[in-house]
Amino acid sequence: MQLSAYTQEFSKNLNIAFPVMLGQLGHVLVGLVDNLMIGQLGPAPLAAVSLGNSLVFIALSLGIGFSFAITPLIAEADGVQDINKGRSYFHHGVILCTINGVFLFLILLIAKPVLYYLDQPPEVVELAIPYLNIVAFSMIPLMIFQAFKQFADGLSQTKYAMYATILANVVNVIFNYLLIYGIWIFPRLELEGAAVGTLISRFFMLWFVWEILRRKKKFAEYFKWGKKESLNSDVFKRLLNLGFPTALQMLFEVGIFTATVFLAGLLGTNPQAANQIALNLASMTFMIAVGLGVTATIRVGNQKGLANFKDLRRIAFSTFLLVFLIEAVFALGFILLKDWLPTFYIDNAEVILLAAQLLVVAALFQLSDGLQVVILGALRGLQDVKIPTVICFISYWIIGFPVSWYFGKAENLGSMGIWLGLLAGLSVSALMLYIRFNYLTKKLILQESSLVQSKI
Repeated sequence: MQLSAYTQEFSKNLNIAFPVMLGQLGHVLVGLVDNLMIGQLGPAPLAAVSLGNSLVFIALSLGIGFSFAITPLIAEADGVQDINKGRSYFHHGVILCTINGVFLFLILLIAKPVLYYLDQPPEVVELAIPYLNIVAFSMIPLMIFQAFKQFADGLSQTKYAMYATILANVVNVIFNYLLIYGIWIFPRLELEGAAVGTLISRFFMLWFVWEILRRKKKFAEYFKWGKKESLNSDVFKRLLNLGFPTALQMLFEVGIFTATVFLAGLLGTNPQAANQIALNLASMTFMIAVGLGVTATIRVGNQKGLANFKDLRRIAFSTFLLVFLIEAVFALGFILLKDWLPTFYIDNAEVILLAAQLLVVAALFQLSDGLQVVILGALRGLQDVKIPTVICFISYWIIGFPVSWYFGKAENLGSMGIWLGLLAGLSVSALMLYIRFNYLTKKLILQESSLVQSKI
């Protein structure tokens, strides 16, 4: 097949992915602004936010991963213009995400005592608890929002969730400023003010996406609840069968990167700082892969609904090629600018040198990380999630983490050794997931050809 068969899909891929990328960028930027505001209160409040968010991020990975089940099912139904089936997936998805939000809220409340056993300063824990109480409650509107977002994504309408996310980030920054410092008529709540700002912004985000979607003609039919419509256990089961493994996939990946922070901390302050700089820069480019991963899920899901497996494979490979080319550019940038980029974060010569070394490894794993995220998205579009979950666990925790531990601690390679483990885990993941996708799509095309032959 000629290269143009893949490159002709680049424009459509980017049109779907771009709003997702912008939404991700908004989250990164608002997180930076939040930290700058809270940092003005002193080191203890900043440490408390980091501590509280360590639990919140785990809950987020589970919740957001679970909601991903909605997108491929909506995309499959949309591929054959089956509005009734799509509406059923949407309504059941909203119910499950609401239940999940309440569940995660309760789990975070129950898990609060864990903070006392993480060897953190008592004053930091005392500040983190009330912050966590409020942010935990915000999981409910956030998970309901995720249901609406994944529904719209499944219809290839990724821009509306982007609008909601960006506006909510603006609301978050405004209320944080007013409530952290007690500006105008607002009380000075300091750290709790940041949590209230997050809560308000998430309710706003939910309200905005609900309003904008229900008013659009394309979505109108999906918002109708028929008198005869009833809840279906089979639909719930299908969503759960897709959602639970996907949640585990995200948990495994978030976990391995969290583990590198822990390992780097064992090496000392400077290695930990260098590790954080390299991770932050890598996360900036990761949003590209996330956007194209969503694109792969949507477009593969559409073609699965149409049972057009040759185009499914071609379109999926176009997303693989596109993410490889984009990440290769970023990788080259990391290598060429490795001594300059860390200077934006710190002026400590040792930290800059360590971070520069890590960026060389980060440049290499940009390629494998980007590929594995997009291939996972394509497999999700095929509704194949159980074996990919096993692949993720093996790659990250049976291969990646032991390699990080061995080279980082036993062989005294420090942060470089830790990142070699990340590179190994992500590379194995990308390779094994590609083999899985290649096998499944060839099998589907063969079955399609056999079916056509039998009808002749």
